[in-house]
Parts: sequence; C-alpha cells; structure tokens
Amino acid sequence: MGIDKQSDIAANLQIGPTSLGMVRIYVAGDGIELPLDFDPDEAEEIAEELIAAAAAARGHSGPGRGKTATQDGRPAARGKPRNG
Repeated sequence: MGIDKQSDIAANLQIGPTSLGMVRIYVAGDGIELPLDFDPDEAEEIAEELIAAAAAARGHSGPGRGKTATQDGRPAARGKPRNG
C-alpha cells in the first residue's frame, strides 16, 4: 500500500505526551495497536511535515514533499515503535 492509495481500513488516532517526556502517536484499529513514541524535537518536525503536506494537498505548495522525503516523494519513516 502506498501513501496515495485509497483504503477501507479504519483506525483511531490519538496524540499526546507520555509520562516519560515523549510524544506518542497511538494508532488502533481492527486487531492492531501501534504506539509510536518521539522525542519533542522529532514531534515538532513531524508536525511541520503534516502542515506542509496539508498545504500541498490544498495546492498551495510544491508536489507534496516534506523536507524529509524519500526520492519518490514519500515521507521518510521516523516512527519508533515501543512496547507499553
């Protein structure tokens, strides 16, 4: 599955601080729970990439590439799955 392919998969997304000073993006769907923890600086970079992608989707900027994109335009993977 690519970033530009439609899907019927539904998931819930939660974002918030952890008790260890990290920022957690928590994705839960049918049979999956995926906690992704980031240090605050990484979280701010992700937020900047989300804002850039939203602007590109609206047609206000370049071809949808954030500052940390792969050669084919997909955002570079940054998540750090953690247990617990």
